Amino acid sequence: MSNSNIRSLRAAFSSNYEHLARRLSRRLGSADLALEALHEAFIRIDRVSDSVVVQSPLDYIFRAAINVAKDRKKSDSRLLRSAEIAAIVDVPDDRPDAFAVVSDRADLNEFDKVLSELSDRRRRVFLAAHVEQIPHEEIARRFGVNVRTIAFDLQYAMQHLALRLGRKVPRRGDRKTL
Repeated sequence: MSNSNIRSLRAAFSSNYEHLARRLSRRLGSADLALEALHEAFIRIDRVSDSVVVQSPLDYIFRAAINVAKDRKKSDSRLLRSAEIAAIVDVPDDRPDAFAVVSDRADLNEFDKVLSELSDRRRRVFLAAHVEQIPHEEIARRFGVNVRTIAFDLQYAMQHLALRLGRKVPRRGDRKTL
């Protein structure tokens, strides 16, 4: 192949660059977009074969740059706009801040310390009832005692925790707990 199309397109491009840039800027309404499209069109010139005769190299380059600009606008329209990005970024962060994390850890450490002051059975009964949420009947079977003993152990544990942690003892039906 002689690549006559490529040679004629390159020659037209280099000798008419300023004219093409101005014409594209007017047509596209943006000098930046025009220059980007023109440079992309120049890169695509090397792909033109001689199987099709290019009658007007200048018009061919102009049309190629217009097509590049249309493709660029189409792909840019799929991107998020700055207002959309700002809306996404402004989503409130519900995670606790560092102070809350440290404070909660300190409260948990204090709770663990006070919980360890209970007898082994009362501590295990409390954890089974409130952490594992096991029914009192099952806890009583597990420890080989009656349900009433479990109720007393839980009441004592709650009173001890409330006293040592400076909280009120929740009563039946209260929504707040320790």
